[in-house]
Amino acid sequence: MTATRRLAAILAADVAGYSRLIGADEEGTLNRLRSIRAELIDPKITEHRGRIVKTTGDGLLVEFSSVIDALRCATEWQHRMGEQSAAAPGDERIEFRIGVHQGDIVVEDGDIFGDGVNVAARLEGLAEPGGICVSARVQEDAAGKLDLTFDDLGEQNLKNIARPVRVYRIRIASTVAVKAPLALPDKPSLAVLPFQNMTGDNEQDYFVDGIVEEITTAISRLPWLFVIARNSSFTYKGGAVDVKQVARELGVRYILDGSVRKAGNRVRITGQLIDTTTSAHIWADRFDGALDDIFELQDQVASSVVAAIEPRLRLSEIERAVRKPTESLDAYDLYLRGLAECHKWSPEGHASAIQLLLRAVDIDPSYGPAAALIGWCRANQRAQGWAQLSAAEVSQSARLAACAIQTAKNDAETLAIAGLGVLYFDGQQAMADSAISRAIVLNPNCAHAWMTSGMVHCFMNRPDNAIEALQRFIRLSPLDPLSYYFTGYMALAHMLAGRNPEALTCIERAVREHPRWVFAARIKVAICGHLHFVEQGRASIETLMELAPGSSVAKFVEYARTSVTPDALAIYAEGLRKAGLP
Repeated sequence: MTATRRLAAILAADVAGYSRLIGADEEGTLNRLRSIRAELIDPKITEHRGRIVKTTGDGLLVEFSSVIDALRCATEWQHRMGEQSAAAPGDERIEFRIGVHQGDIVVEDGDIFGDGVNVAARLEGLAEPGGICVSARVQEDAAGKLDLTFDDLGEQNLKNIARPVRVYRIRIASTVAVKAPLALPDKPSLAVLPFQNMTGDNEQDYFVDGIVEEITTAISRLPWLFVIARNSSFTYKGGAVDVKQVARELGVRYILDGSVRKAGNRVRITGQLIDTTTSAHIWADRFDGALDDIFELQDQVASSVVAAIEPRLRLSEIERAVRKPTESLDAYDLYLRGLAECHKWSPEGHASAIQLLLRAVDIDPSYGPAAALIGWCRANQRAQGWAQLSAAEVSQSARLAACAIQTAKNDAETLAIAGLGVLYFDGQQAMADSAISRAIVLNPNCAHAWMTSGMVHCFMNRPDNAIEALQRFIRLSPLDPLSYYFTGYMALAHMLAGRNPEALTCIERAVREHPRWVFAARIKVAICGHLHFVEQGRASIETLMELAPGSSVAKFVEYARTSVTPDALAIYAEGLRKAGLP
């Protein structure tokens, strides 16, 4: 068939985050897409006299004879999709990105080619999920003919397009309440996504994750950066991501991702930094070296990223951007493995983590991160009833936490965890306060330092200070798997301040998020007691007894008196008694 040319309006669309959706639920996603096509998209295209040229697994290419028809189809499409998807959970929501351009196309065997098609596809890539981007030619043609508002995004350099294209974004008005993206902080903001494990060995996941955690810590120690905590960033592990969507969900401008390859004693770290507001790749590099130099490689990555974001900063101001915990890679390796086990939040995981961490401090007694993490794991064991700690284990945990404070004087994460340890196991309030305060001064972006600060303020009956610290924690790490600590300790803070209705709202959310967390179950009993909620209190006691058989007021007071001040403990215990706990 002979090729012909004609002027046409081209609509290109694809599903944002398609790979992630397919990875999470392939059959369900495909069924929903078929339903959306049949009930919404195909009828709209037909209604506005469009022709589907081709489809892919996640997208469509559609030809219209008129720009007006193309824009009416696109806007009605996105309106309806917004209404349908608003009620769906964020990780299950299907959203399309659409680009529209008018240009000369070549038609051959029913397919279409040419710059008109290429520009439409590139415009679709610039659109936000649920949004539409169009070229200046489309905007000019629609001006005064359609009741649409266009935002000028300026000239954009599109891949494989010779000349810059002026791009406009169409405002999609909707009556549907959609969660607003987090506002960008006043200073440069960054999230480090999980790096791909390219070692060919799934058993090396712990090593790759540890590298990313160290790089995140290194960058977050720079006070002029706002850095999302590792736990929130790692919720995106295991699938393809849409960096624009990630940026909106985390409230950041820059995304850093990459990969780690390991062969024998050699390692290669690659990374790229993306400005999500423009989709520009503003930095990319790779670093090769021996495992013996792993900390130096991390230093190079952190230094390069900061230099790219803020070129006026001198590298000498970065100083020790990376935590230098130990010169013993064996101890470091054991620590990474222990960290991976701890994150499982299970009796077996915590028991395994403690054994690995004890081996690490046997190799290097001055290794603060491992020493502090032992106390964290044992505190969880005791609080959850996973293990009965001996006097020797309590004493050892307190000693290791105190040693960690001395040996890790410039490591914010270690200071925060160790500070909580000396309070929890030895009642050292002044030492805990000092260590956690120093952690925050060293690294204002250390989310877990703010979290432990909120916990300690609760233990010391300073509820307003606790709430302020916990709010900083959740802003730095809005998707943190430990976010239930935020709601649980917010509930405790409100209860200590006598704001029991607010406390009940928080604790009910914490219980939903983590139904087997003994701390939350016990707090709910106390809050119900203060509110004189007899039936709800009785049900809460039953839940607590299922999670922690044999619970009583006396056992709790004996357990908590080391770390909780008498005035806070009295408020807590009074609520338990009023609820009817034995």
